[in-house]
Amino acid sequence: MKPQAGSPPHDQRIPPAINVIALASFSASLSARALDPVLPHVAEDFGVTIATAAGFSAAFAFTFAIIQPVMGAAADLFGKARLMVVCLVLLGVANVLGALSTSFPLLFATRILAGIGSGGVFPIALSLTSDLVGAEKRQVAIGRTLAGAMTGNLLGASASGLIGDLLGWRGVLAVLGVLVILASVAVALGFRGAALARPPKTNLSALRHGYRTIFSNPNARICYSAVFIEGCCVLGLFPFVAAFLFDLGETSLSIAGIVIAGFAVGGLFYTMSVSRFLPRLGVKGMMIVGAALVGLQLAVVAFGPGWKIQALSLLFMGWGFYMMHGCLQVFASELSVEARATAMSLHSFFFFMGQTVGPIAYGFGIENLGKLQTLLMFAAVMVALGFVCARLLRQTRPADANPA
Repeated sequence: MKPQAGSPPHDQRIPPAINVIALASFSASLSARALDPVLPHVAEDFGVTIATAAGFSAAFAFTFAIIQPVMGAAADLFGKARLMVVCLVLLGVANVLGALSTSFPLLFATRILAGIGSGGVFPIALSLTSDLVGAEKRQVAIGRTLAGAMTGNLLGASASGLIGDLLGWRGVLAVLGVLVILASVAVALGFRGAALARPPKTNLSALRHGYRTIFSNPNARICYSAVFIEGCCVLGLFPFVAAFLFDLGETSLSIAGIVIAGFAVGGLFYTMSVSRFLPRLGVKGMMIVGAALVGLQLAVVAFGPGWKIQALSLLFMGWGFYMMHGCLQVFASELSVEARATAMSLHSFFFFMGQTVGPIAYGFGIENLGKLQTLLMFAAVMVALGFVCARLLRQTRPADANPA
């Protein structure tokens, strides 16, 4: 879509500050899936079951989720870039403390701190991206921010498997902690020269008005419900991937990391292809095709193929997931202009609440129904979700947007 005449200059191109935002999302995402490939060893060291160890993912996601309303409000009140850097430092310190943990409860506590740190980065990165780029280029710009996050997920998952084989799970957390702290310094220096479009809010009444604006939009309940279901059905699977591979006789942590990293590779393919597929499929087509791809790949994983097939399957799953999720992010960014950080943080709140429920739901289903039936059920839910979103979501102008 071509920019309209009279649009502000920053709508005409992708600003250089987006690269700094992408670096921040990359740094935060390094830790998101870092423990998944090494969970069997964590469980062994502390004498707990793999289902209990999978609770780390739920704790991280739950903390990330519940902190979102606070982080979104703080970003709109005090400044997005400043809060993002502080949260990166907290995330790095939490990882280092995790490496030094001497008990399961202590390690659990550090994952809660990591969830708080990560919770202040990614949704605010999306909000800053939306502030800097006009609606007609927003999905492509968000794709670049997502590319940073996907690269972080890719390296975090794959590198943690390799580091885990060499240094153990403690080495994984120590190395990632130091890298995130160094990245926070680079991001802080990068933002010093960046011209950010919107000054921070300092008015609590404006914040309350922003919440009213967000929830008066009919797209809000659809967007937030959809990302909750996404998080549950897709991200809830990841803590069990290594255990599924162990059942097949693949006990190498590096293999588990490669398989999980396939999802991030698929996300990178999305960021590289969104500008080509969006004009051809449209928003509705992207959501339907993306959800169908996810459902199909969940069905493939359900039948327990070899690790190479599973890695390829997760690649296509990641591609399909972000085809749909990217559209939902754009809808969420248009719920409000003045409280955009709040809107995007609520988007992340519901998404990570889904990730909190997901491992619990998968664990319950696998124990009581079996792996095949559980994964096929979640596959059917995802396919249905794509059609529901395509039917119900509508392009609307934010109520607090400036008149055209």
